[in-house]
Amino acid sequence: MLTKTTIIGICIGAVILGIGIASMILNSPFLHTESRDATIGVEKMATYEFTAPKSSHQRFTVTGDDFHIKLTTPGDGIQKDEDFKKEITFDWYVLQEGVNKIVITNTGQSELKFNYEFNRYGDYLILTHNIILITTAVIIIGFSAAFSVRKPKGF
Repeated sequence: MLTKTTIIGICIGAVILGIGIASMILNSPFLHTESRDATIGVEKMATYEFTAPKSSHQRFTVTGDDFHIKLTTPGDGIQKDEDFKKEITFDWYVLQEGVNKIVITNTGQSELKFNYEFNRYGDYLILTHNIILITTAVIIIGFSAAFSVRKPKGF
């Protein structure tokens, strides 16, 4: 027969397990697409660095008065270090797996709009966190179920 504390423990473990599984699905360490809109303030600099697999598609657009972009891709890929005005779009496929680095410096008098879509690898540290979270949930459920079967001495 399940006691009140056992049911509470199993419910808490199930909630933690659900959070861990949902986080693992949403934050996969494998290839995923990250897209976002950002703004870069006047006289500010933004750096984006990510590891991308070979043949993955990358794209970003910068819109503003005046700005400087330094783009480096691994191997014989795109290497840019230039000033631009109004709007520029970079669209490329990665030729060799490695780190892509984008440094955008706002040299104009207004904010920059930065829109990007990167296909990249996720963070393996998040995977480790999710595995620990799921393991903790299973342990909580196991202890809660074990207490309903036979109460240990002293409880």
